[in-house]
Amino acid sequence: MRIATELMPELGNYAIDAVYFYGAGCISDEVCGNVAGAIAKNIQGAKTIEVHTDLLAAARALCGRRPGIACIMGTGSNSCYYDGEKICDNVSPLGYILGDEGSGAVLGKLLIGDVLKNQLPKHLCDKFLKQYDLDRLTIIKRVYKEPQGNRFLASVTPFLKENIAEPAIYNLVLNSFKSFFIRNIAQYQGYKNLDVNFIGSIAYYYKDVLADAAAACGCHIGTIIKSPMEGLIKFHTEA
Repeated sequence: MRIATELMPELGNYAIDAVYFYGAGCISDEVCGNVAGAIAKNIQGAKTIEVHTDLLAAARALCGRRPGIACIMGTGSNSCYYDGEKICDNVSPLGYILGDEGSGAVLGKLLIGDVLKNQLPKHLCDKFLKQYDLDRLTIIKRVYKEPQGNRFLASVTPFLKENIAEPAIYNLVLNSFKSFFIRNIAQYQGYKNLDVNFIGSIAYYYKDVLADAAAACGCHIGTIIKSPMEGLIKFHTEA
């Protein structure tokens, strides 16, 4: 268990009385219970152990104890309506094949698809393939034959940032973000009257395009941060 072999040696004799763990797979009571049990076994002095989904981490980090819409936009994407205490509504993200609009994996998928089907200007297609040392067969192998195809797709998104001044690239990113608002945020009651807050590298590095997409969809951007840690520390220390 990595808690025992990696975390505890770093902490030394530091006393721990509470542990708050947030994880992407911590959705069901069974999973949360298993994780809590593993923590309790290895951190025996902790009187409080809570295990929650990463979406609640995003909501707490972004909104604190205020109502709002909290979103994750990194390799994957997700969103929820948060009432200041708990997640009250969540449009299922569905993963990068069926959903995850605006995520790094989907942006990478759109970019590569447009490159291989010659939907971008030729100079951009040639530039992309040369910069990443890729060809069609290698891409097909990485996406369909090797594990974690979503991470491979997300790994090429810096190309979008580097070339965002190109109209074709800007529109690709803008339309994916607009899809995120239309297919997810617009389903939350009163969404036009609430701040839509974001956490994650894609939201952070493409904040200007994200703001343009929000405005086009009648949404108001609130806070955008890259990582939840600072907000979570504030949430738990002010409890």
